[in-house]
Amino acid sequence: MTRRLAEVASRAGVSEATVSRVLNDKPGVSDSTRSSVLTALDVLGYERPTKLRGERARLVGLVLPELQNPIFPALAEVLGANLAQHGLTPVLCTQTTGGVPESAYIDLLLEQQVAGVVFAGGLYSQADADHSHYERLVKRNLPAVLINAAIDDLPFPRVVCDDAIAMEQSLEHLYSLGHQRIGLVLGPPDHVPSERKLASAHAVAARHGTMLDEDLVVRGLYSLQSGQAAAQKLIDRGATGLICASDPLALGAVRAVRRSQLGVPEDVSVVGYDDSAFMSCTEPPLTTVRQPIEAMGQAAVSFLVTQISGDTPAVEELLFEPELVVRRSTGPCKKES
Repeated sequence: MTRRLAEVASRAGVSEATVSRVLNDKPGVSDSTRSSVLTALDVLGYERPTKLRGERARLVGLVLPELQNPIFPALAEVLGANLAQHGLTPVLCTQTTGGVPESAYIDLLLEQQVAGVVFAGGLYSQADADHSHYERLVKRNLPAVLINAAIDDLPFPRVVCDDAIAMEQSLEHLYSLGHQRIGLVLGPPDHVPSERKLASAHAVAARHGTMLDEDLVVRGLYSLQSGQAAAQKLIDRGATGLICASDPLALGAVRAVRRSQLGVPEDVSVVGYDDSAFMSCTEPPLTTVRQPIEAMGQAAVSFLVTQISGDTPAVEELLFEPELVVRRSTGPCKKES
């Protein structure tokens, strides 16, 4: 205890007696000094006394993978609006290739003394990634919520669009149009949402008395360029329908179809995932699975506020059912002559 007092006092630039008064919630300390001591406590990794945990800054970190996919700016807007209703202010942290890593953002947010963190599409969705930085949140008892499916051993509540239902809706739609050679463009093999989609695809194919052709499953990154490269492989392997794990992947697939001198949907049907902004304005308008981001964002903030209040959310993972939005990028399978 003496060592902790000394370290906090040194960091805050005050006496050990002042630190003791703050930790014991005693009068006679200015607001600015009190704030400096509490910030020092957080930065050094010491747990706040229970009665002081509600005094965290009214800031909430929003950690997003990138903003090139329109679904993420839309989600950030929903989260920000819901946080504002609770008197909380978002601190936006976006990750780009070669930019600030997720672990560094966590350090930054801890230094900012945030009240909690909402993650969307972070490393928690990749089974083979390094997850050690999340332990810093656990040790601080900092409220956090994950949006998207995650590995099993992280103790944070999750708000998830049901990947299995999304794949089922997409496959059943293409089967109903007569497609049998259906290709899947998914994320990396350790990506939990993609694995849930793949498991669902196997189950749906089995219900139709067939087996999923593993040659028609291609992995890639979540970008238009990756979608184009993956789709080209599937087109070369005879796929007449493509189901993509994001709208940017699907737009890349449309480009690949056209560069193969084929038409969408005359020769190849394409299904996306997210129903992000402007997907109804593409040519052709994209058939895609809509994530209910309004409801998901509201639930994520509700989970976070519950934790900030010192309570535990009632469920560990809350699943939301997606909706297939049928537009003109899908059509009947072209019969072979």
